[in-house]
Amino acid sequence: MKKALLLILLFYCTTVLGQSSIEKYNVTWTSQSQNSSGSMPCGGGDIGLNVWVEHGDLLFYIARSGTFDENNAMLKLGRMRVKLTPNPFEGNVFKQQLILQNGSVLISGKNGKVETRIRIWVDVYSPVIHLNIKNNTRLKTTVAFESWRYKDRAVKGTENNQGSWKFAPQSAVLTHKDSISFQNNAILFYHHNSDSTIFDATVKQQGMESVKSQLFNPLKGLTFGGIVKGKNLKPNGTYTGTYQNTDFDGWKLQSTKPTHDQDVEIYLNTDQTDVPKWQNGLNNVVKNAEVNQKTAWQKTAAWWSKYWGKSFININPNNLNADTIAWQTGKNYQLFRYMLGCNAYGEYPTKFNGGLFTYDPVFVNEKMPYTPDFRNWGGGLMTAQNQRLVYFPMLKSGDFDLMKPQFDFYLRALHNVELRSQVYWRHAGACFTEQLENFGLPNSAEYTWKRPPGFDKGVEYNAWLEYTWDTVFEFCLMILETERYAGKDIHQYIPLIKSCLTFFDEHYQYLSRLRSSKALDGNGHLVLYPGSAAETFKMAYNSNSTIAALQTITQRMLALPHGYIDKEDRLKLEALLKRIPPISFGEINGQKIFTPAKSWERVNNVESPQFYPIFPWGIYGIGKPGLDIALNSWKLDTLAIKFRSGMGWKQDNIFAARLGLTKEAAALTSFKLKNSQQRFPTFWGPGFDWTPDHNWGGSGMIGLQEMLLQVDDKKIYLFPAWPKNWDVHFKLYAPNNTTVEATLKNGKVENLKVLPAERSKDVVMMLEK
Repeated sequence: MKKALLLILLFYCTTVLGQSSIEKYNVTWTSQSQNSSGSMPCGGGDIGLNVWVEHGDLLFYIARSGTFDENNAMLKLGRMRVKLTPNPFEGNVFKQQLILQNGSVLISGKNGKVETRIRIWVDVYSPVIHLNIKNNTRLKTTVAFESWRYKDRAVKGTENNQGSWKFAPQSAVLTHKDSISFQNNAILFYHHNSDSTIFDATVKQQGMESVKSQLFNPLKGLTFGGIVKGKNLKPNGTYTGTYQNTDFDGWKLQSTKPTHDQDVEIYLNTDQTDVPKWQNGLNNVVKNAEVNQKTAWQKTAAWWSKYWGKSFININPNNLNADTIAWQTGKNYQLFRYMLGCNAYGEYPTKFNGGLFTYDPVFVNEKMPYTPDFRNWGGGLMTAQNQRLVYFPMLKSGDFDLMKPQFDFYLRALHNVELRSQVYWRHAGACFTEQLENFGLPNSAEYTWKRPPGFDKGVEYNAWLEYTWDTVFEFCLMILETERYAGKDIHQYIPLIKSCLTFFDEHYQYLSRLRSSKALDGNGHLVLYPGSAAETFKMAYNSNSTIAALQTITQRMLALPHGYIDKEDRLKLEALLKRIPPISFGEINGQKIFTPAKSWERVNNVESPQFYPIFPWGIYGIGKPGLDIALNSWKLDTLAIKFRSGMGWKQDNIFAARLGLTKEAAALTSFKLKNSQQRFPTFWGPGFDWTPDHNWGGSGMIGLQEMLLQVDDKKIYLFPAWPKNWDVHFKLYAPNNTTVEATLKNGKVENLKVLPAERSKDVVMMLEK
């Protein structure tokens, strides 16, 4: 009984303290926004809204994970517009606030004696958007659904970057119109993909037609949309208009009589099926939501409360009025984690190039006056080097459940990718390329349509992407880390990891046999040529990023608990480990340094993969042999110095933290996490990609975590790169189901709490003196 009461008290304290702590980061605006670039994120489950008030109208865009059209663009579902009459937002009193503790946006306005209070929130457990409108007097409510896809729209030029045709469409490209209509007293809207999509063109382009019937196709017949309804609402006609650069049609619902209270619900459904079955599924969403109506808000609020209690980083927590760079760094860490939490349960991962919160592209780049569907670098297309930075911070934040959509992306594509190896090279293993479609094949534009006769069909004819095959291993590492950190059951992903290792083992022996009579070099090692160190050091021989990945993943597979691999697998992995070549080194001014590879033919981008053995692979770093080599590389490598930056996907802040370089880590990380140039503080970008730039935010989160806490086997290093003048209260996760909570105040550590308590002996305090 005492134990049960203690657990209840612990949960209560965690929840209440988490809520209390997060409240100070709530974002409050006291003026309306000029346009959609001044929107505020709101979401939950797998739905994201951009919410703003403009010229007295409440507007929001609706986005949902997995809404891919025939061109593999990730379409918005539409835009909502709400108007009250008389209008409380035409007065001088206005407030819009993101309430982090329950995941809602609260908007209030006063015009003379007319007042309103609107709460917008998304059910975490069901695909339903809620508007709760409360007025001090009876007001008329008009709710409109606006769509620019009321007709087929031609997609031309750089606008094709929103989908998978990108810069190489083979014919005219259309975004096909949605079906939108009044249904009884509601607005029904949906997009239904035809049978013919870019999947078919890609399969044909890449010579995979012989196995087409075996390939996973996520686009054919995909249907997504929803229904807008509410008690006391009825249809009130349609209208036309233009928002920014894009014309649209609107469908209106209006209250049958003015009321003090008006609730509006938007129910969503996504399914790969025909329209009647999709409609049945939508009806079930409505029925289930109505059954759970009384508890939905409480459950959603409880989910967010638990989310905030799980982990946090509060910098200068007792200095609430000083909007310093350090304060912004802690605040924006939390705000960006909110944005990640909005896709906790999506079928597809949070996209690095905007996530669920893109808005009218003309406000990102004035030369791109396209529809709100636009985002640069594709919709269903995944760029692994960017995506990894969105998901690595979820380990130390303890958000393991949020990682499942990213892991499942690879798992769904596994069979298609293995078929590539069989068709092209007649050997086993999964060859995951960079610029990977959600059906596992390389992007058709990057694969290139005009290819030399006889060029290997398995290779992208692309100066940046050729032989960039090792990026999948970072997701394999994340999978293995969820087992090590939280004891997650990862049995379903073991075939994926084994297949990725098998590809490198078999393919590079295959390539070696094409060149000579030997499959291995004179030391019995694989000859990893041609290869690539990220997208930068091309035609590489024994890329160190690849070697570090192969070494780490093979060793971690062998270290898994009993039951994950059998005796035969163990023997294969042990044999592979012996075939993996050693990491190469170089020398500058007589000092030993890391090199990107043993040799390479050209430099094609601005990454620094010579530091990948430090992060993500953790072979070198604090408390490990060879730290001097890593520090030499940081100080002396001229290209690494030239490329060093805090913008976008740059990882120099993470490298600096892992090397214990406090000043550099703090400067680069605070640059990443300072307020964005947009109204909402964490709408960074576009950087190299788009706005909001999620790999900008993710790399910032990782750097901040690594400044506070690093792990090596069982060791937990605290404050390895933390400025003593930054007070902080944090709670983060470490391996073996461990949490670490501590307060640093005036340069001294207070209230260190390590759970389970026996892990306290593994803590190494590294605060600089």
